[in-house]
Amino acid sequence: MFIITHRKIFFTLSAVLILGSILVMFLYGFTLGIDFKGGSSLEVSYANARPSLEDIKGGLDQLNLGTYVLTPSGDSRYILKMRDITPKEKSDVLAIFSPVTVTDGVMTINVGKEESFNSIGPTVGTQLKNKALIAILIVIICIVLFITFAFRKVSVPVASWKYGLATIIALAHDVVIPTGVFILWSHFHGGEIDLLFVTALLAILGYSVHDTIVVFDRVRENLRNAGNKQMFEQTVGVSVTQTFGRSINTSLTIFLALIALYFIGGSSTKDFAFVLLIGVIAGTYSSIFVASPLLVTLEKMQKK
Repeated sequence: MFIITHRKIFFTLSAVLILGSILVMFLYGFTLGIDFKGGSSLEVSYANARPSLEDIKGGLDQLNLGTYVLTPSGDSRYILKMRDITPKEKSDVLAIFSPVTVTDGVMTINVGKEESFNSIGPTVGTQLKNKALIAILIVIICIVLFITFAFRKVSVPVASWKYGLATIIALAHDVVIPTGVFILWSHFHGGEIDLLFVTALLAILGYSVHDTIVVFDRVRENLRNAGNKQMFEQTVGVSVTQTFGRSINTSLTIFLALIALYFIGGSSTKDFAFVLLIGVIAGTYSSIFVASPLLVTLEKMQKK
């Protein structure tokens, strides 16, 4: 009952985090990758030891490429994402990836082999951006419709569609906060919003709604068992208490797996793992401290 009784404290904390995330979005903006704004992607591999990241960046900084993202891939590759470049600029870039070293008067060239070179036009990037937004909206609408249908037989004392409304507010919480944290992180450490980022958001939506439905389903069962013998506020409080351990244990398991992916996995999936980590934390928090207490608030507003 502590969570339900002190729900205003948790609502305030969520509001502060959401407003802070929105402020970060306005201050730093969205650093879109070539998937959304167009550009070029070059992958280079090495038969011998890969040159250091600092050496390659030092050479690229002299080519006036603008904003670019250089990412190690595996043990012997680099992936460079940048604006559209001319054939001459491409030759200059490849020359940077084949540095010359002189040891005891002997000159050696560590040749970087071009594995792939892809160019995405701005029109294609705009289409992908629109499709990504549409995909997120469709997922949210389908979730609301499903929850409204699943809880149609539990319309007292809170209408079934309000379960969907509480879920949508929790989902907005779980998307806005990871987005704001990632933008702040990428501003200082580098990173960009690409299709992997959108995939991470969709995964967060799926995880969050699953965790929320577990609590709501227990509320539904307790309402059927208690009938009118127990206040709705007490029923929700008992339901949260009964599912609290399960939610924490499930989230902890996923959290540990993502920690391993972040530190042990490839650098190309680090941003993906980071967004999921923040999303799992936000999703666990919202299902326990936001969505369920929000049902009580909606019920009290309905009485008034």
